[in-house]
Amino acid sequence: MTTLAGDTTKQGPETALYMGFVQAAVYNAVVGIEGRYAPYRFHARAPRGASAQAAAVAAAHKVLVTYSPYAQATLDTARAASLAQIPDGKAKTRGISFGTHAAEHLVKLRAHDGRNAAIEFTQPPAPGVWRPTPPGMAPMVHPWMGFVTPLLVHRASQFAPPDPPALASARSTRDFAEVKAVGSASSTVRTPAQTDTARFYSGNGVVQFNAALRDQVAVRHLDIVEAARMFAAIDMSLGDAVITVWYAKYRHGYWRPITAINLADTDGNPATIPDPSWVPLFPSPAYPEYPSGYVSLAAVASHGLAEVLGTRHLRLTLISTAVPGVTRQYDSGRELRSDVVDARMWLGIHFRFADTAASDLGVRLADWTVDHYFQPVR
Repeated sequence: MTTLAGDTTKQGPETALYMGFVQAAVYNAVVGIEGRYAPYRFHARAPRGASAQAAAVAAAHKVLVTYSPYAQATLDTARAASLAQIPDGKAKTRGISFGTHAAEHLVKLRAHDGRNAAIEFTQPPAPGVWRPTPPGMAPMVHPWMGFVTPLLVHRASQFAPPDPPALASARSTRDFAEVKAVGSASSTVRTPAQTDTARFYSGNGVVQFNAALRDQVAVRHLDIVEAARMFAAIDMSLGDAVITVWYAKYRHGYWRPITAINLADTDGNPATIPDPSWVPLFPSPAYPEYPSGYVSLAAVASHGLAEVLGTRHLRLTLISTAVPGVTRQYDSGRELRSDVVDARMWLGIHFRFADTAASDLGVRLADWTVDHYFQPVR
């Protein structure tokens, strides 16, 4: 996670995709030796007696140095330190070889998958259509992300959200009024507790939810097989959620609240009143509004974890990259999703309908991926 989050050649949504690559390779390396669960598009036989620990180290290292070569020296040091904890011998050697093979297979699978394709967001500005927002006025980040081949689902549109409501609809009018009132930087109706929740969920969601997964390994005393399965199921699903959300963002190209509120006199809705000076609590990210990527990550992580572990009692501890040193605990995935839906609206960067659509998308996607992959074998 440190390697990917620190890679300056990659931006926000890419982190989830590459974390999915890492965990897919580690999962294949581990279950290819230990069994218990079906591997992911990988049919190699592990040599007898190979070390699953050594295989996991080698697989993670190989994927990371392939996609984040800037960290080669640091990763080499980490690899050596990890392998030093495993006794030398045939088991270690065979594990390293098998883990490297699992990683090379994953890298081959992901070749020519659509990453970094020359795709641009070209919808001309119009009522309801996204355009760059202040203060950065940056173009859409990674329009190509919505056209990358998913890891698990069949296609980016498989769990696409419904169309956003019409600008003059009652739903749009209601959600417009709500974010205008409580999502403003100068809001007088947003409570201090709501502001704290909003800021807690304004950082890097991939880092946040992977920290929670690492804590789950300790809290639940997971062995290497169960841990590898959990990380793969959640991180690969997170990668697919980002692809799904980016496809929808590109397709719908829906404007951010700041644009909708500043230009409300152009939307054809007499019930929306413009405020040219309105700004959100948090700067709007540089991509269309509908649906919310962060909420989809929270939904996948919480619902997917419940499905993988077979429990509704999550015992989740979350950190925040935006508010260091502060943690929040959740036992219910529904409660977590509700907080994140609210938070992204209280930040002033999403309408509620975009958050609820993303939450539903994430739950449905996680249901499907866990049902179709990572299944027990005899």
